Amino acid sequence: MCSPNYLLNLVTITLSMIITITLILSFLVALNFLLLIFSCNRHSKVKKLSENGILSKPKELSVPTKELATAQLAPTGS
Repeated sequence: MCSPNYLLNLVTITLSMIITITLILSFLVALNFLLLIFSCNRHSKVKKLSENGILSKPKELSVPTKELATAQLAPTGS
């Protein structure tokens, strides 16, 4: 049979390992949230005031592209 001191030491070591792992994981989760908050790509869209005083979004420029017809697409080989 195991001595009471051995079991007490085993429980103490196990609890300290669980507490250490919990603290490390909590720190990593908190660090992850801080990085998420402060590293997001923020861009502000400037809204222009039109002549009649209504805010409007800036017009998005569209670039015409040359789209290939279905017959001109390359075969995929599958």
